[in-house]
Amino acid sequence: MSTIVCPEHPSPVADAETLRKAFQGWGTDEKTVISILGRRNASQRKLIRQTYQDLYQEDIIKRLESELSGDVEKAVYRWILEPDDRDAVLLHVAITKKPLPDYQVIVEIACVSSAEELLGIKRAYQNRYKYSLEEYLAQHSSGDMRKLLVGLVSVYRYRGEEINAKLANSEADTLHSAIKGNAFNDEEVIRIITTRSKPQILATLNRYKDDHGTSITKHLREEPSSEYVSALRIAIRCITDHQKYYEKVIRQALAKVGTDEGALTRVMVTRAEKDLMGIKEIFKKRNSVSLEHAVAKDTSGDYKAFLLTLLGNHAG
Repeated sequence: MSTIVCPEHPSPVADAETLRKAFQGWGTDEKTVISILGRRNASQRKLIRQTYQDLYQEDIIKRLESELSGDVEKAVYRWILEPDDRDAVLLHVAITKKPLPDYQVIVEIACVSSAEELLGIKRAYQNRYKYSLEEYLAQHSSGDMRKLLVGLVSVYRYRGEEINAKLANSEADTLHSAIKGNAFNDEEVIRIITTRSKPQILATLNRYKDDHGTSITKHLREEPSSEYVSALRIAIRCITDHQKYYEKVIRQALAKVGTDEGALTRVMVTRAEKDLMGIKEIFKKRNSVSLEHAVAKDTSGDYKAFLLTLLGNHAG
């Protein structure tokens, strides 16, 4: 469930005009920018972009980049993009990160997105970067990691809820045999995780836990750390319970010395219109403190105000 508090029928013309005034004069009126953009859904933000362009012959995204700075600029920039385009940008930044790609972000987007969402993201990626996502990802990865990542972004998973219990039993055994033999890169492991429907994978992993007394992610965590095993574990966590996964990402981002603003921003802007309410509830239960309180404690200034607005804060 979304945490965004939107007016029912805001005027895109009035919003564009108010934003224009916020950009003019000495200094930017960040409070007004945050109050408007942080309280508009994706379709409303799209209308604002179109209207601002029509009224002033100027791209509001470029204007925001010049008017804002630091963490709040990055957060607002991500937020105002259309969801598919935003994920395409996040993927490209992750793939081109030096010295190594940010595999966590790539796996996260590939596994949490629905089949239709992933298709839209790949289309947006091609439009923006003039490469296919698969092509660019393959170019920037190798070995087992390439097989896993390209498999995850290439699949169009079946969306139905049906499960095959017999198949779940046999594939649970296949996974256990591979992991027991440290064959984490076994083709069958990659095939199961990258191609089966999410309900089917969940049934297989539940059977795995029932048969072997512990979850597959715990078994993977016991093994020597590697980028590939870590990516495999993230894929499984995102497929089985992505809200619980995102809560951990936020918790770890806030726990880091100096706060990991990149991870915090990513979760906030990508989940605010989808299921941030559920993530908030898990966070409160896990940490005995509200997410709003934790964010307010670890952030400051306009960045703090923007994140709290996305969390549904009515103040300001």
